[in-house]
Amino acid sequence: MPNTVNTIERFILESQPDYARGEFTNLLYDIALAAKIIANKTNRAGLVNILGHAGMDNVQGEQQQKLDVFADDIVYRMCDHTGRLCAMASEEREGFIQIPERFRKGSYVLVYDPLDGSSNIDVNVSIGTIFGIFRTVDWDLRGRIEDVLQPGRHMVGAGYVLYGASTMLVYSTGQGVHGFTLNPELGEFLLSHPNIRLPEPPAYYSVNSSYYRRWSPGVQKYLRWLQGQEGNDPQLSSRYIGSLVADFHRNLLRGGVFCYPAETNKPSGKLRLLYEAAPLAYLVEQAGGYATDGRRAILEIEPDSIHQRTPLYIGNRSLVDRLEQYLEKE
Repeated sequence: MPNTVNTIERFILESQPDYARGEFTNLLYDIALAAKIIANKTNRAGLVNILGHAGMDNVQGEQQQKLDVFADDIVYRMCDHTGRLCAMASEEREGFIQIPERFRKGSYVLVYDPLDGSSNIDVNVSIGTIFGIFRTVDWDLRGRIEDVLQPGRHMVGAGYVLYGASTMLVYSTGQGVHGFTLNPELGEFLLSHPNIRLPEPPAYYSVNSSYYRRWSPGVQKYLRWLQGQEGNDPQLSSRYIGSLVADFHRNLLRGGVFCYPAETNKPSGKLRLLYEAAPLAYLVEQAGGYATDGRRAILEIEPDSIHQRTPLYIGNRSLVDRLEQYLEKE
């Protein structure tokens, strides 16, 4: 922890350029406030009847958890009326979200997964919120699908919130990656991890190897390389939680690669491009790493639908580059 106390509000304010109007800065405040509310509820989930299923499926066909519904509603209600957004898109909603006509529109677009890893909720495993921010492409601020379906390279900010042993908010606006830990006594996010960079050599690889038989030969060979079975010794340990934010966060701090390959029954992958893969790809590049779908950089992919899926390999560039080399030989 730094010697001087630096709240997220102070850090954001001091980091913005002199010409900034404050709209983007205040949007980050809104997201931080939503994170505090969600953190409070997740920390008391077993005591306030918010564990378990909500009794309905989301647009992905996945059974919604009660906390999924709560988190989605909180992010939406923290951001719909502020005059900073013209559109949003959420994992939990089928179409993109236009700001209600009764509210002033802003020049930004928010895409988010309100609660990643929600299948882990009932067993008290770390979960998280992922978000990405674009500028609108429609300067009439009407909020159109074109504002939402932008490649990750156009993001102006991205981040995630990890709800675990402590609550952390990690974000970037293109000037490095910075992490803030929620002090529950003060109710403030305090700067705890400035200028995060992926360490070398990396320590971990994260993949669900039970799906090995469903992967392409190139991915199978890559896993054997990670395990040191290809005449090499990368000296990596295996760690896999099954919560994207938690696995990514550990590898960001310790170095490593997270893999969710395409499978024979899921050729397009499982993770969502717009509000899962792209925001984390933005962060990892800011931290000196790289993210790919196996053929091209995640940030270069132009989405054709809100809930488009993608394979994902993300982490230290040395490890991800090796994966692309194996797939080029297929």
